[in-house]
This record gives sequence, structure tokens and C-alpha cells, in this order.
Amino acid sequence: MSKKCVGKIIELFISTKESSSRINKPTIELDLAGVVGDKFYDKDNSRSILITSSDSYNLIKEYAIDMPYGYLGENILMDYNPYSLGMGNRLQIGTALFEISQNCTICNHLSVLDKRIPKLLKNDRGIFAKVVTPGKVSKGDDVYLLQE
Repeated sequence: MSKKCVGKIIELFISTKESSSRINKPTIELDLAGVVGDKFYDKDNSRSILITSSDSYNLIKEYAIDMPYGYLGENILMDYNPYSLGMGNRLQIGTALFEISQNCTICNHLSVLDKRIPKLLKNDRGIFAKVVTPGKVSKGDDVYLLQE
């Protein structure tokens, strides 16, 4: 199996029960149940990590919508667009290994900021991944696509 560097981590986020907004973190720790300390930890292992590309935010900016990083609910924001990857593809980030499990669907709460967002990001909100190998991911880490 080979690995190809395809991008870098821009930002990392967690959600907590105490805060309604995403909390930016320099590093997140992951185990087989998801992001340690996240309010969605151990809820649905196939949807435990939401990975989003900066391309989604750039698309929204083209429509003069000011959407802050983290608004899409992502845990991991990177400068690589993974939306064309199929289910089962694997990404290594930091010391963790992820397997893409499904595309992320659009939620109605995204229209709170601007009613156009759900339609604009219909196929570009993000992907869900499950943790295959626990580890840590830090801002600035390289993103590797693993290929057979």
C-alpha cells in the first residue's frame, strides 16, 4: 500500500454540551469511538468524524456569504477536497487512520446564516469517516491518501 500527500490540516474543532459553537483546538485525540471529548463521541462510529474541505468555504465566499470555519460542523478542516473519494478510501492524518464511510448530508440549520447555503453545498459539505487506527491529529499535519 502506498501513500500520497494530498494536503494539510487547516483547523480542528470539537463540540461540547456546554457550548453551542464549535471549539477550535490545536490537536484532537481520536480512538475507535471518535473524537475524545466531543459531544458526539461514541454515538455512531461510522459517522464519528466530519471532514470538510476549505473548497466548501471558498464556494460560499464566492456568493459574498461570510461563513466562519467550523460552521459546517466539521471536526477536521483541510485544504484537500475529498468529496470525489469513494466509501472505503483511507486517509492518514497525524498518527490516526480514517476510512470514509459516507457523504455528509445537508442540515436545515445551515440556512440560519443564509438560506442559499444548503443548495450551494448540496454535494460539498463534507464526508463522514470512522477511525480505523486511533491517534492524534494536529493543525498543520499532512493528509495522506492511502492507495493499494
